[in-house]
Amino acid sequence: MYAARRSPLAPAPSATARWLGTVEYEPTWRAMQRWVECRDAESADELWLLEHPPVFTLGQSARREHLLAPGEIPVVAVDRGGQVTYHGPGQLVVYVLIDLNRLGLGVRALVGGLETAIIDMVGEWGIHAHARREAPGVYVGAAKLASVGLRIRRGISYHGLALNVDMDLGPFSRINPCGQPGLATVDLKRLGREVTVVGAAQALLPHLWRALRLAGDPGLSH
Repeated sequence: MYAARRSPLAPAPSATARWLGTVEYEPTWRAMQRWVECRDAESADELWLLEHPPVFTLGQSARREHLLAPGEIPVVAVDRGGQVTYHGPGQLVVYVLIDLNRLGLGVRALVGGLETAIIDMVGEWGIHAHARREAPGVYVGAAKLASVGLRIRRGISYHGLALNVDMDLGPFSRINPCGQPGLATVDLKRLGREVTVVGAAQALLPHLWRALRLAGDPGLSH
């Protein structure tokens, strides 16, 4: 539904997916910014897959009143779009560092492609999920399974998606997730699918490659 529009004469971009393990939030964010600044038109696209220690992040449109009771969990104001969200162990984070012009993608198509990849993956496991145009992310019923937040600079995207796999959902009660009071959250384990974060990453990659029309091997590099 959100296929990339690319000239048939344009060379297919090659992308690499890298597993970074568990990494602190702020150094990883700064590394994304440096990567965008340093790449050129010939640089291969990359997807960084990882977990973060507990952290709340505030997007550019976030309002502090949606941060209810952060307690001991760090809060970082960042340059992605969107409101407040939580990252923590048991959540798969995918940072999407791709050249949108080379892929022929607009921002809405990129968001839709990320959502479609998750929806297709969990659909293979018998989980019916959907997207909401007015509130980006992936939902099962009324509960949010995955969030999407992006930044575009020089035609390059960074930040990306966060998929709840098998995690402590308690910290979401300390915020209004994505600026929505009372929004329920859910993870794959509570939906009956037991998988590790790495297993979810490996399952998601082929769907991302297809949704974004990336070229190359969708395998996970360590």
